[in-house]
Amino acid sequence: MGYNTAKKKMRRKITLVSVFTALIIMMSGLFQTASAQNKQLQKARKKMAKEQVKKYTKEGWQVDGTTKSLEVALLEHYEKLEDENNRELLGTADGCKSRNVCQNEALNNAMIKYAQEAKSHVMGRVNSEIGDVDEVELDRFYAAYERLVSSTIEGELQLSVSLYREKKDGTREYNSFFIVNEDQASKRRVKAMQDAAKESEAAQKFAEQISDFVREGFELSE
Repeated sequence: MGYNTAKKKMRRKITLVSVFTALIIMMSGLFQTASAQNKQLQKARKKMAKEQVKKYTKEGWQVDGTTKSLEVALLEHYEKLEDENNRELLGTADGCKSRNVCQNEALNNAMIKYAQEAKSHVMGRVNSEIGDVDEVELDRFYAAYERLVSSTIEGELQLSVSLYREKKDGTREYNSFFIVNEDQASKRRVKAMQDAAKESEAAQKFAEQISDFVREGFELSE
């Protein structure tokens, strides 16, 4: 082996070592940054939970169906929202007397709310991007879509935490916080759209575009 060849190999080794060293340093920095961000997130989550605990306690709310404290229940709820595909949906009930009735009313309220917002999102996109379409035909589609989403979305609503407070008349006010995974929920929405489109020629004509709108996520209001 000549001197120049050996020298080139040595340089190559030094270069590789330098590259690996740089990668290790870079990865270490990324891990440290991720760790710092995670700590900041945990700190912010705990602060939010404490603020909510203070608010709900002052308003007379209690956790239902668990021995966990209000703070722990809320912390666990917020942790589920770390998944970017998970969304929070609030279902409410008022004036109910039994726990089962309150739970069912809150669930139904959440299902209806989700379906209404899903319909509103699609309506907004259709109106802004498709434009001049037979309104009577589309109204039929929207109504069917909302009805089908409401009737099928229950399987995607995961109860996270329920709060209640007693009223002077002996009835309860009830708040149930659900987690919706939008990846799974979008499949239900697409199926609902496909079934609803059978009732509207206009929806069938623009089925591909409307299907894209349906797959999009949308903001869930409280």
